[in-house]
Amino acid sequence: MAELDGKGEVVGGIVVMRFGENALNVIDGVKAKLQEVQHSLPPGMKIVPTYDRSVLIGDSINTLRHTLIEESIVVSLVIIIFLFHFRSALIPILALPIAVLASFIPMYYLDVTSNIMSLGGLALAIGVLVDASIVMVENAYRHVSEPDDTPDKESNNGASADAESRTVPYDEQPRVIVRAAKQVARPIFFSLAIIVISFVPVFLLEAQEGRMFRPLAFTKTFAMMAASILSITLVPVLMIIFIRGKRLKPESQNPISRLFAWLYEPIIRLALRWKWAALLVNFAVIPLTIPLLFMIGSEFMPPLYEGAQLYMPTSPPGLSITEATRLLQVQDKVLRTLLTLETLQAEMDEQLQFPGFPNVWTQPIRNRLDMLLTGIKTPVGIKILGSDLNEIQRIGGDIERTLQGIPGTRSVYAERVAQGYFTDIRIDRDAIARHGLMVGDVEDVIESAIGGQNITRTIEGRERYPVNVRYERSFRENLPDLQRIFVKTPTGAQIPLAQLAEITLTTGPAMIRDESGQLAGYVYVDTATTDIGGYVDRAKRAIGEQVKLSSGYTLLWTGQYEFQVRARERFKVLIPLVFFIIFLLLYLTFHSASEATIVMLSVVYAMTGGVILQWLLGYNFSVAVWVGYIALYGVAVQTGVVMVVYLHEALDKRLRQGGMLTEADIRQATISGSVLRLRPKLMTVSVVMAALVPILWSTGVGSDIMKPIAAPIIGGMVTSTIHVLIITPVIFYLMKTRALRRGTLRASGMRL
Repeated sequence: MAELDGKGEVVGGIVVMRFGENALNVIDGVKAKLQEVQHSLPPGMKIVPTYDRSVLIGDSINTLRHTLIEESIVVSLVIIIFLFHFRSALIPILALPIAVLASFIPMYYLDVTSNIMSLGGLALAIGVLVDASIVMVENAYRHVSEPDDTPDKESNNGASADAESRTVPYDEQPRVIVRAAKQVARPIFFSLAIIVISFVPVFLLEAQEGRMFRPLAFTKTFAMMAASILSITLVPVLMIIFIRGKRLKPESQNPISRLFAWLYEPIIRLALRWKWAALLVNFAVIPLTIPLLFMIGSEFMPPLYEGAQLYMPTSPPGLSITEATRLLQVQDKVLRTLLTLETLQAEMDEQLQFPGFPNVWTQPIRNRLDMLLTGIKTPVGIKILGSDLNEIQRIGGDIERTLQGIPGTRSVYAERVAQGYFTDIRIDRDAIARHGLMVGDVEDVIESAIGGQNITRTIEGRERYPVNVRYERSFRENLPDLQRIFVKTPTGAQIPLAQLAEITLTTGPAMIRDESGQLAGYVYVDTATTDIGGYVDRAKRAIGEQVKLSSGYTLLWTGQYEFQVRARERFKVLIPLVFFIIFLLLYLTFHSASEATIVMLSVVYAMTGGVILQWLLGYNFSVAVWVGYIALYGVAVQTGVVMVVYLHEALDKRLRQGGMLTEADIRQATISGSVLRLRPKLMTVSVVMAALVPILWSTGVGSDIMKPIAAPIIGGMVTSTIHVLIITPVIFYLMKTRALRRGTLRASGMRL
């Protein structure tokens, strides 16, 4: 039965979409048809939509569209500020929207629709899309504006007053720009390859999480591929057009670069002087972060605010349709009043407490997915498997009473699998024989009087309706009424049914479930916490202590917790796979396991920052968070690669000068590679972080999913950058001084 707003019974309908169809197109088509039908309805009849998913779709897309625009603006401002040359800044700024638009081409042909996850992939990629362009533009600008740049000088703060006169002659600038572009090709390729390939494990996610995050992985990969192609095709052409001028200001005259160099140089000098203390403090961060891992909860997926709540009370078995109709009308009337007052869910739950009706609060789409995949309508469910329904019901009742005392339980209901109510009518064969009746005669009366019998059919134009006749409800709604039903004998006498049969109320299985070859009963648990993993751990301990399971009976935990466990086991394979892929690519880049390990350390420290920010913002570990960590690893490695390459470039220049090399020379080359090339490192990190900040401050529909993905990346980039800027040079210095003592120090040939 269906009821609306406490006003009485109505006829309800649900539109079921075919698999693979576009939801928004289907909804628009249904609305158009309803508009046509509305005019042909009889007077006083109307169609009232009660749930419209197009609002959620439109709001979520608008949220991410605004976020993408904000990200593009913020990234553009960061580029302009750091380059301090508007025409050069235009190059990555122009390449950014082209890369985003180009990603929609494969999306169209692969039928990847614009939704929360696919647009979220673009939102995550915005900052990384311009990294290749930034490195190329910054390198080309440096070669044009500083042709005589010597990286072995003490600092870039004391630039000569005639720096502007050192700009490459105007006619030679295109040749210098092309050479600069060729120099960065190999590091850029491997950096982008690491970012793209490290995200491949997201494609290996299975089941529901795979279907959710593959669109995100597709769009991010498409955008990265488009940016890579543009960086070697369009960007060099734009550089020749825009990076031109007779007097280009060198980096030493950029106030932003000078400020950061002024702040950074004393720090790196102090770290190289107290190198072992710096390493000790750095390594201490890891054990200090470990306790936070045990303070953070876990869940399958961050709850997406759909803009609609679904109230699902569970009625006890044996409730009559009349009473169910009355209670449903009362509940709807209360809900209508509360919704008018914009009452919070907790207050609504308090107002809707009816004896014997445990409440379940969920959301329409989430409930539909949960019901389809597990049959459980609550975040947590327990399946009791065994051979006897009465024992299953006993165990379910014990679990229900136990979980009611667990913190975080909003409601719990164990199915009364053996408590269905039935009316048994056992015909007395001796009694009916005395009246000359057959068993079929009595059963015909029972069928027609109680159940109803089709006696004819009415024809109304092209329509056909069966006519069903049975006793009015007041003559058959309790046992005395049933006992007074008359049965006509062959002699014409009317005999009460009570004299011909025994009529009793009995209990039995309300529904028989079968799973894995065993009988099953469900326990529905609605939680008031998002830490599903922590709640289940507490519940398991309580059940283990207070509920006795008979031999042959087992408990299966299901619902969203089942998805969470499956995803967790999957990530135990995928996360090490990501580390292996990154290490392999780093080895191919440096041809050295030790230097690949140096860069891999930035991944470890990226995790510490991600965990800290995740804990501060109160996000549980979930599939979304782990996808954020996977995205973080590739970006964090990119910064480490750039730093190591610049350090090698500075040391190689000193080695090519010849002469006796000392530890002081290695120290000075390390400072030069760190300080003089600080701008491109800060730019790549800043654009990535600045691009993700708008996601954290967004509040619209869909932001609930994207924030937990962005948080680990932002937090991880902070600690990873600190590690790369301070600790990576220290480790590099220690490795090269050791190689100097052994006589194995050689030029690497790396350039950027």
